[in-house]
Amino acid sequence: MIQIQLSNITLVLGAKRIFENLNWEIQRGQRIGLIGANGAGKSSLFKLIEGEHTPELGGNVTRARLVTTGYLPQHPMLDPTLTAFDAALAGNPRVAEVHAGLEHIEKSLSDPDVYNDERKLQRALERQHQLIEEYHALGGDSYPERVRALLLGLGLAQSELTKPLSVLSGGQKKLVGLARLLLLRPDILLLDEPDNHLDLPGKIYLEKLIREYDGTVIIISHDRYLLDAVVTHIAELEDGKLTVYEGDYTSYINDKEMRLARQEELFRAQQHTIKRLEAAIKRLSIWGKVYDNEDLSRKAKAMQKRLDKMEKIEKPVAERRRMDLQLNGWRGSNKVLELAGITKSFGGRVVFSNLNETVWHGERVGLIGANGAGKSVLMRMILGKETPDSGEIKIGPSVSIGYYAQEHETLDFNQTVLDAVRYAGKMSESKAAAFLLRYLFTYKQVTQKIGELSGGERSRLQLALLVLSGANFLLLDEPTNNLDIPSAEVLEQALEDFEGTALVISHDRYFLDRTVERLLVIEEGRLKEYRGGYSDYLEKAGGRWQGGERRSIWR
Repeated sequence: MIQIQLSNITLVLGAKRIFENLNWEIQRGQRIGLIGANGAGKSSLFKLIEGEHTPELGGNVTRARLVTTGYLPQHPMLDPTLTAFDAALAGNPRVAEVHAGLEHIEKSLSDPDVYNDERKLQRALERQHQLIEEYHALGGDSYPERVRALLLGLGLAQSELTKPLSVLSGGQKKLVGLARLLLLRPDILLLDEPDNHLDLPGKIYLEKLIREYDGTVIIISHDRYLLDAVVTHIAELEDGKLTVYEGDYTSYINDKEMRLARQEELFRAQQHTIKRLEAAIKRLSIWGKVYDNEDLSRKAKAMQKRLDKMEKIEKPVAERRRMDLQLNGWRGSNKVLELAGITKSFGGRVVFSNLNETVWHGERVGLIGANGAGKSVLMRMILGKETPDSGEIKIGPSVSIGYYAQEHETLDFNQTVLDAVRYAGKMSESKAAAFLLRYLFTYKQVTQKIGELSGGERSRLQLALLVLSGANFLLLDEPTNNLDIPSAEVLEQALEDFEGTALVISHDRYFLDRTVERLLVIEEGRLKEYRGGYSDYLEKAGGRWQGGERRSIWR
């Protein structure tokens, strides 16, 4: 069953043409991963489905009758005065309406005008029965507990449930917005990067919820592991056109390579035919004129019409322009980092207890753990921004640290992009501008203030500044969070070629599999080591995340 159909959609925002003659059929029960480079128009496509954008003349968005959609934007707008729990609880207003209706009927049953009138009493009892059935179907008395379980499962702490949204981070607010949407249970979920601020247990929990969701799900995500785990189709938005592939992300990669190879073959064959026809047309036209032969001229004109009507095959773009990232490391000390008996507490809570670990030159080490486990605290201690209660952190004498901050707090948001690079690299404006072009910045963007950039653009700028730092020990805190898939792949290759050492905090399991050779897992204030990437860790841990199970709210 087709739930939504997009026909000949052209969308222009400002001076930019986002889509042109785009067509898409969304069918019931599909779980679709919507992918594409940053700026390709993925969020705009969601807004178009929701009616926030209107297509140009001739395009149509058609919905099946009674089909409902629920949209989670990247930055949900929620009442900041509500607590996280109350905001999520209000996500399904029908529960409150039914509860109020039942209270009203119970009050009316004690009214003499009702219980003394057989007809009124019968209507009230029938209505009460209908509302009780609906109340139970919606979860009824267990609804608040389902809300609590969902928020905790997605990664909010118990103490955060009662805090007003105004004091929570953007990522935490997004979790509340996601919970509201999941509890509302529309026919079609439109999720714009719902996993961006989830820890690994939260991502696993989200995957479970999506797989078990009784409806259609379209998810914008750069998490290739998640796309492999949950989707039935990949819809790729590229050059204003949408191409749908059946299967998960890995299947899409293989299918796209085959499709490009086939298109290249067809393009070459057609070009050969076109050249042959053009040569024949030219020859017949010349002969027709030279010999004054109308028959030859007619043949030339007929062949030209045939050529003009031919549906041209576009030349496939096998290699698209990507960020040119080359991390400049150097040999340095053999022992890069040593943690000796590190203990750290906050407000009576022990974060770390007697940590001992060594990182050697050339290693790629992943650091994982649930949100709040202490990953960022450990990184701040290595940077010297936090002091351990006891123990010692030793950095090798020939080690220069480069730090990538998850929230981009190392950037000066009032500075222009050009000035940030110019001062960091001690270079002229022209050289700084040329350098930024390698990181996919336009001439217009380099004069913007950093605060005006998108998350992905700030991430690319941070990587550019890391290159200019010349550091040989990289501390990377969620480096792929705002990167699109092509940029994440560039970073993976750059780390592979890097002559230096890297310690990476990441919830991107695909990235961990591609880059690290061992994982340090923070569990109950201690570090547990696993050789290999995330998949190796999962296999050794018995096929499940060690942070504990989070139950489904659909059961």
